[in-house]
Amino acid sequence: MLDADFFRRWMTAATALVDREAERLTALDSPIGDADHGSNLQRGFRAVAATLDKEAPDTPGAVLVLAGRQLISTVGGASGPLYGTLLRRTGKALGDFAEVSAEQLAEAFRAGVDAVRTLGGAAPGDKTMVDALVPAVDALGDSFTAARTAAVEGAEATTPMQARKGRASYLGERSIGHQDPGATSAALLFVALEETAGE
Repeated sequence: MLDADFFRRWMTAATALVDREAERLTALDSPIGDADHGSNLQRGFRAVAATLDKEAPDTPGAVLVLAGRQLISTVGGASGPLYGTLLRRTGKALGDFAEVSAEQLAEAFRAGVDAVRTLGGAAPGDKTMVDALVPAVDALGDSFTAARTAAVEGAEATTPMQARKGRASYLGERSIGHQDPGATSAALLFVALEETAGE
């Protein structure tokens, strides 16, 4: 079973990963976006970690709702609302349980991903974070490792796609050949989740 402390450690691990990968995310964003994806997410997740240091929500759901709220208020562009919605909706779907199972997390995450798809209007194949999130959530019922693998492979699979949503879609065919930064950062959430579970 996963408690609030596990979820806090997960968000801390995600912050460390985003910190480490920020330059790469911005480099990926440079040819097809605003070249600020890494720095924006870095600022947002650092704020999440700082807030969770000060406040200690006592349920898994409350940890994710707080993290999502923080991302919405500190991350610029589309990433803040999308990541914020993902975590808030997942947190709300977890309810007020003090501990949740991996199966409950998988179900709640699906609700979060559905909310992101509704907000952004994106489907798999549109070259967005959805391309990492959907396969990851599908695999989450099997194991955290399977979810991590599916997310990373989903992000890598965006390289040959033409963007149909977001800033990159303005480039048309010129968006082909670039790995999507949003899918890449979304995969980091599942890398951090597997690392936290393996501690």
